[in-house]
Amino acid sequence: MLTYSMQIAGLQRELPICKITDDLYIGAFICFGDAEITEACARELLKLVPADSYDYLFTAEAKSIPLIHEMARQSGAAKYFIARKGPKAYMPDPIYVEDHSITTAGTQKLYLGRVDAEMLRGKRVLLMDDVISTGGSLHAMEELVRLAGGTVVDRVAVLAEGDAKNRTDIKFLAPLPLFNADGTVKA
Repeated sequence: MLTYSMQIAGLQRELPICKITDDLYIGAFICFGDAEITEACARELLKLVPADSYDYLFTAEAKSIPLIHEMARQSGAAKYFIARKGPKAYMPDPIYVEDHSITTAGTQKLYLGRVDAEMLRGKRVLLMDDVISTGGSLHAMEELVRLAGGTVVDRVAVLAEGDAKNRTDIKFLAPLPLFNADGTVKA
């Protein structure tokens, strides 16, 4: 398997290069099961935004869940929020938005329970994602926070993939290129 070697939060990692379409391949950043990278990324992401500038952390499931948990633990936050990919029995009358992600085929919906939505009303929210690429998931999270009556005050991600590295509305730890089928970086 082809890999891409890079430094993330001061740690060296080999990212598997995975096919998305015939002419688009990505370096897969997965923090599941890697406690060292999760702790390091959480620490470095928290440095990007002043702690007193937000009330809550918010992300979308699933790959960023360990990361937001570690950010909450390190920052002392008692509560964080996760937009779910499906409604759950414990989420009566959830709000939802549609999401288009580069790594998920088709359209998916992101849900937030009414109880969580009520807690976000009038609050300052920091959005976090593991990788920002097209911005679809980020946009969906922003819309959920808006529907809940909260205000997005900042956005952070571990990696900015492809053209996302040029965005000025998100802070990130490192850029991640897109790849050709042979593992070379796309121009």
